[in-house]
Amino acid sequence: MSINRGTPGEYSVEIRSLPYDSQKNIEKKPLLGGTPNSEQGIPKEQAKPLSLLKGDWKRLFGLAKPEWPLLAIGTIALFVGSAIFLVIPAAAGVIVNVVVGQGDQNYSVNMVVLFLFLIFVAGSISTFIRGTCFTLAGERVVARMRKDLFSSLVKQEIGFFDQIRTGELTNRLSSDTMVMQNAITTNISMGLRYIAQSVGSTFLLIIISWQLTLVMFATVPIVILGAVGYGLFLRNLAKKTQDALARASEVAEESLSNIRIVRAFSKEDFEIKKYAVGIDESYRLGRIKSFAYGGFAGGAALCVQCAFGVVLLYGGYLVVQEEMTAGDLTAFLMYTLAVAMSMAGLAILYGDFMKAVGASERVFELTDRKPLVKHQGGVAPNTMQGHFQLDNIHFSYPSRPDQVVLRGLDLTLAPGQVIALVGPSGSGKTTIANLLEMFYYPTAGKITLDGVDLKEYDPAWLHQHVGIVEQTPSLFATTIAQNIAYGMDNVSIETIAQAAREANAHEFISGFVDGYQTMVGERGVRLSGGQKQRIAIARALLKNPSVLLLDEATSNLDSESEHLVQEALDRLMKNRTVLVIAHRLSTVKNANQIVVMKDGLIVERGTHSELLANDSTYAQLVSRQLESYD
Repeated sequence: MSINRGTPGEYSVEIRSLPYDSQKNIEKKPLLGGTPNSEQGIPKEQAKPLSLLKGDWKRLFGLAKPEWPLLAIGTIALFVGSAIFLVIPAAAGVIVNVVVGQGDQNYSVNMVVLFLFLIFVAGSISTFIRGTCFTLAGERVVARMRKDLFSSLVKQEIGFFDQIRTGELTNRLSSDTMVMQNAITTNISMGLRYIAQSVGSTFLLIIISWQLTLVMFATVPIVILGAVGYGLFLRNLAKKTQDALARASEVAEESLSNIRIVRAFSKEDFEIKKYAVGIDESYRLGRIKSFAYGGFAGGAALCVQCAFGVVLLYGGYLVVQEEMTAGDLTAFLMYTLAVAMSMAGLAILYGDFMKAVGASERVFELTDRKPLVKHQGGVAPNTMQGHFQLDNIHFSYPSRPDQVVLRGLDLTLAPGQVIALVGPSGSGKTTIANLLEMFYYPTAGKITLDGVDLKEYDPAWLHQHVGIVEQTPSLFATTIAQNIAYGMDNVSIETIAQAAREANAHEFISGFVDGYQTMVGERGVRLSGGQKQRIAIARALLKNPSVLLLDEATSNLDSESEHLVQEALDRLMKNRTVLVIAHRLSTVKNANQIVVMKDGLIVERGTHSELLANDSTYAQLVSRQLESYD
């Protein structure tokens, strides 16, 4: 996203998608939600003409395969209802013939009306069964699709989420899956019904008068060609519309999640303008779609109505010449209307199917994506010593491949020792913690844990034995107890409370009316910084990890909170391999080794006293910190 400021008070907002490489066969692929074009490069599997591919249909409809019992029952009810529908025009023709004296006088109007009533009841029952079965199947399909898509998303590597926004992904989970649901279940029901009615009505039309049938079908090829062209056009347009809505959702999600910053800087109107850009784009595309639909619908209606008029004119002539009864003409006209409505319905459904194909491309792209960093599988020893060795590590983030963060770094973390990383922001300290957590793979070099390549371990096992306390703790919008016990199964409230005591959190938790059942709000917004930090420490204590990563755990706290948090951290660090990332002297001065970093390189190593004895970079950092305290 770029925001261009012109004259005071005037802004223009451009929302762009950032590229990411999701597969090896994708070159400069645009962010999901961006519209691929020749300049950006598109996935090779999408570099094809806008035609309805057999594979797209096959996979799309394959999603409904597990629901075949429901769909089979619904299909039977559908054909029963269609057969009943075909009886109605014939019955109407009989009534007209009886009334005008051209039909079999053995039939009475009352008898035919009673028969129609019974037919209507049977049709209603079949419609109920059909609608229930297909709708229920659709709900089951979309639930399964969303589970599969979410399962694929949460298994992606961290670098994937560095480059794609949450609003984009939630739009795929909600909007695109809903479009697919309607296409492969409910729309199948309607499509089969329209086909059955069209075929049945056409057969009866031929029986009544083949001459009139030829006249009536003269316009059908024109309508079919128009429907195909309209559907292909709509497929591309619908995909662009969904993408525009996804980009607007990204802006909305970002603005609402940072509403305090928006309010603090009085930027409500500015965020509204940004959101309006995406909505205006979707509206523009929707307007084009409206004109396209109106043009197609109007043209198709004109063709059908002209054919109907010619049928009425020629049919009237046949009735006058007594080559056809009035009742037969009435039935013929009703069957003609049935064919016309069915054909129109099929044309609309074809457009919906094309929209579903466009949506499925994005959903299948995500469900098929293989994580670049594995999330499970590998070696899982019974114990961990906690000896990390980083040899000649180079690293660049996937979102910034041209920016080298680590440059040939060597570092050892010995069991039971505390290693402190200090240095200016952007020097690569947090990146080391991310690599140890196997959130990313090094670009070059090797990391070993207890003598084994880190890539060989099961990430789930690794994360069980590595705890992390971040500068800004991540809390879920649930209770304090559930946040502390996150990642642990069947933990008693007593165990949770003990971890909170060791983290100096029990006292303030007990002060809440609901105690450990207090809701913390989104991202822990109802708690102070120190309170959130101590809950994160309690969570790490409950995990009882062999390796502990502390990333600026006390940098944003006041003196009293820092004292309580530091006291809790001292308990947490006992008998563990600890990597401390910090700026504050109180956090690092007792470390077994202090490592000073700058521009992705280690420039100094040593203890606190050793580094202060020289005119070192570390000594200068300490001096500046003491001056800031004064």
